[in-house]
Amino acid sequence: MDFTLSDEQRLLQDTVARFVREQYGPEARRTSVAAPGGWRREVWKRFAEMGLLGLPFAEDEGGTGAGPEEIMIVAEALGHGLVVEPFLPTVVLCGGLIATAGTLRQREEMQPRIAAGDLTLALAHSEPTSRWSLADVTTRAEGKRSDFVIDGTKTGVLYGDSADTLIVSARLEGGRRQERGIALFLVSRTAPGVTVRGTATIDGQRTAEVTLANVIVPVDDVLGPLGLAYPKLEAAVDRAIAALCAEAVGAMARLNALTAEHLKTRRQFGRPLADNQALRHRLVDMTIACEEARSVMLLAAMHATDPDAQARRRAISAAKARVGAAAKTVGQGAVQLHGGMGVVQENAVGDLFKRLTAIELTFGDTDHHLDRFARAG
Repeated sequence: MDFTLSDEQRLLQDTVARFVREQYGPEARRTSVAAPGGWRREVWKRFAEMGLLGLPFAEDEGGTGAGPEEIMIVAEALGHGLVVEPFLPTVVLCGGLIATAGTLRQREEMQPRIAAGDLTLALAHSEPTSRWSLADVTTRAEGKRSDFVIDGTKTGVLYGDSADTLIVSARLEGGRRQERGIALFLVSRTAPGVTVRGTATIDGQRTAEVTLANVIVPVDDVLGPLGLAYPKLEAAVDRAIAALCAEAVGAMARLNALTAEHLKTRRQFGRPLADNQALRHRLVDMTIACEEARSVMLLAAMHATDPDAQARRRAISAAKARVGAAAKTVGQGAVQLHGGMGVVQENAVGDLFKRLTAIELTFGDTDHHLDRFARAG
């Protein structure tokens, strides 16, 4: 297989990498984390100008017509720079759902606003007792004439406290863990009956708990087929996992670069640490783990939009499991080789390690995806 990037893809890669390198240093990141909602609108607008926010959308619907390979390129660069702006929840996850499950009216209204940076979204799906099962939905939606009334609680909603619109999953029929009977609804974060409580995560990002009490949603705001939204939801989460894998690879590559530089410049007993063969072997192990993760990341990107759901599940779960294991090898190795400097706030190593830890737990940890991979076989 040819994994060579096209000229357009290399231009995209260079553009995003240059932005991260020149305009998103440690101080800029701290400013974003401290901003209301945990991210800066001026950075978001810059993303819109670069065309990043319209990647999943067709060119005739306000986007750039890009595919999972372009999403992978952008996510890897954002992971390298520890960017906290909500690219994954708004563009990849929810934007992907709008593109694949939205009606023509919904796409025409929402996609240009997302691409322009005027609309942010968050997926309110996970529940306090669901763990990582996408079919475990107890939030209920009852049909009332031309409207639906939703009641339930969602947790772990990425950037839910700053999103303009929530995509809420609710059950119309069926048992708690049945795939059939789940529907998706577009709900304003400020709608009557919606309560959002946001909190910071260990990696400097944001999550929220969303409570819905007698929230009325018009039938026009149903996203996807009523009661048959699960396949669309699963496919969107798989695409998001592929992007997360790319982000993790970007973070691991930066950790390896920082660690190699530290070993060359830090001196002990009059000699650089790199003279210690055991430390060099540790760095080699970290480099191999990162390159293995990069290989399965490419595989995940290739299968992110595979119409064969079983093949897609196997590729995505294989990548998530391998990346999770590599993240531990690289993250723990980088912190240990830096010593106490690896956990101080002034050093990016600790922040990168915390982000990798959070990625490993997002949308299912390594054990969960090993089990999913086996069942998909």
